[in-house]
Amino acid sequence: MTVSITHFWKRSDLGALLLVLLLAASAAFAAQPHGIDVRSASFTAVDDHYVLDADIDVILSAPLEDALNKGIPLYFTLEFELVRPRWYWFNDRAMVREQQYRLSYSALTRQYRIGIGAFYQNFPTLREALQVMSKVRRREEPEPGSLSKGTTYTAGLRLRLDTSQLPKPFNLNALGSREWSLGSEWYRWTVTP
Repeated sequence: MTVSITHFWKRSDLGALLLVLLLAASAAFAAQPHGIDVRSASFTAVDDHYVLDADIDVILSAPLEDALNKGIPLYFTLEFELVRPRWYWFNDRAMVREQQYRLSYSALTRQYRIGIGAFYQNFPTLREALQVMSKVRRREEPEPGSLSKGTTYTAGLRLRLDTSQLPKPFNLNALGSREWSLGSEWYRWTVTP
């Protein structure tokens, strides 16, 4: 009788150990970081134009990466605005720009592809594609007379996943899940041209 009870405890200890390891692995998987975070941004004058320069951390969640690897393109929208605050009326939006990125994967070539407008570039890994998307270096030419020298403006920048571009079944998933609604908060700083 003693042998069978000892055998039972050894088996249950092994089961408990496996259960603890399984729970720890699932907690570690659930705690995987994902999201978009703007680390730094600047808007500086260079000769006759301005340069928007930003560094953004982009980490896809597991369901987004899985959907991408199954051939579903992801559309990201980069939003930039330059606002002149006014105490007597609504703020004056001196400049508003949007740029769309299309991130896709081709199973045939086994490459990731970023499209910006009519320009496309292929990458062998998702990490390399996300690195290129996270470095923003854009030449901006404001409308003549829209910016006043010596006036202080508030610049804002954010990058977000455009869930309206997802196929309808995935669009429904995006409504109730944090893993599907990916986007940064507005990163704001002051600019004086």
